[in-house]
Amino acid sequence: MSLADLVNPHIRELQPYQPGKPVEELERELGIRGSIKLASNEAPLGPSPLALEALEQASGDLNRYPEDDAPYLKRDLAKALEVSEEQILCGSGSDELLDLLGRCFLGPDDEAVFAWPSFAMYPIVAKSQGARAVQVPLDGDLRTDVDRLAEAVGERTRILFLSNPNNPTGTSIGRDDFERLLRAVPERVVIVSDEAYHEYVRREDFPLSLGLISRRPTLVVLRTFSKVYGLAGLRVGYGVGDPELISLVARARHPFNVNTLAQAAARGALSDPGHVGKVRDLTHRGLERLESGLRELGLRFAASDANFLLVEVGDGAGIYDRLLRRGVITRPMAGFGLQRHIRVTVGLPEENQRFLDTLAQELSR
Repeated sequence: MSLADLVNPHIRELQPYQPGKPVEELERELGIRGSIKLASNEAPLGPSPLALEALEQASGDLNRYPEDDAPYLKRDLAKALEVSEEQILCGSGSDELLDLLGRCFLGPDDEAVFAWPSFAMYPIVAKSQGARAVQVPLDGDLRTDVDRLAEAVGERTRILFLSNPNNPTGTSIGRDDFERLLRAVPERVVIVSDEAYHEYVRREDFPLSLGLISRRPTLVVLRTFSKVYGLAGLRVGYGVGDPELISLVARARHPFNVNTLAQAAARGALSDPGHVGKVRDLTHRGLERLESGLRELGLRFAASDANFLLVEVGDGAGIYDRLLRRGVITRPMAGFGLQRHIRVTVGLPEENQRFLDTLAQELSR
């Protein structure tokens, strides 16, 4: 008997999510020091001082279970977003919320539709429920084609995942395209607008998605504290939707799913918009420096509204490996079908320059 035979077939066939390589692992493997990680779209400045202060204050209560359903964080979010507390569901990162939505709305022989390449969790969420993952290719500029996305919706479609800005390309869709998608997709389909990077968006016509929930009760907006707020290590995200839909999804939530430290730090981070502004400004300047440097090298990259760039370097796997051996961790893209690309996160100014200098040296070899 094989143990694998005991596992549900749709779980057995899953390809696990591949995270960015940690600095500690690289330095242990290669015996090097001073490496930099520009692989996982993390905020270069780290958390707000107010978040760190809240962490310290909360650390004395770790023998107690956390507040279930994060009521105080929901209250703060509701005030900041100008929605009701009943519209909010908090999770252990937005990944947990994606999983909850999949468990609630997908079953065997159902379909989840999404653009591709996009966030790697979408096919995992679909296939873990025995559903079919319907991948719709991006257009020639690596942008989401909302018309093709809508056309891919069929009778068995239950969820449409939209990463906006899209990961791993950084491209985004504007208000007109977003609202056209909402009109074109039947209301029986849950549209999940995954906006992990929305704080970095530079375009002025980015969708005002929260204001559209009242018009479409099957629209859910996901956001996270892992990116601009710098709390990736604590895992806290949230979803906003119709109160009835949110209450139904919450039935599948595990108790105490957002830990005490995560709740406290998220509340502290939310109370410090000035820090968010600093992170955003630093990121935008870094993005401009990377774009300028890549143009000087004659390289093409996708127009990004996030804190990373998808760069065409020729031999993506080879360049990734050579940068890795020089202590510069980026993200290989072969798993997304982008063999000629790597993805690089905007870091601190000195990290951005080191990436450009190292890349130039490796390309000239």
